[in-house]
Amino acid sequence: MWNSGGMKREPGFDDDGRPVLITAAAPAYEEQHRARVRKYLTIMSFRIPALILAAVAYGIWHNGLISLAIIAVSLPLPWMAVLIANDRPPRRAEEPRRYNDAPHRTQLFPRPQHRAIESGPTPTAQPHAAGRADTGSRRAP
Repeated sequence: MWNSGGMKREPGFDDDGRPVLITAAAPAYEEQHRARVRKYLTIMSFRIPALILAAVAYGIWHNGLISLAIIAVSLPLPWMAVLIANDRPPRRAEEPRRYNDAPHRTQLFPRPQHRAIESGPTPTAQPHAAGRADTGSRRAP
């Protein structure tokens, strides 16, 4: 491999010749997947006990509002579990940013930077060369 300076780059070294630290590498995909599955299962494990707790609360107090409140709290749990489990690990400070945040504005009515037509003498129309006789270089005898 060759770096931008035209020098051969050794595997395991960055462009400046410094060794790449393996501790700076991102966790393996399988490890990230296991962590996300664990988060999902942890959040979803609160849903069944919440439903059981709603049934027990109704059995104890015979108040449907308390049971409905417990069920209402457990309703967004699947949505939250999916969002949290699909979240990627936080970005490190040294990780390159892909978005160029320089402002790129497109005007609604763009104006040309330079004038398309110069203001000066306009060239006169000349007759087409095929339709005229050659009269310019001959002298009369």
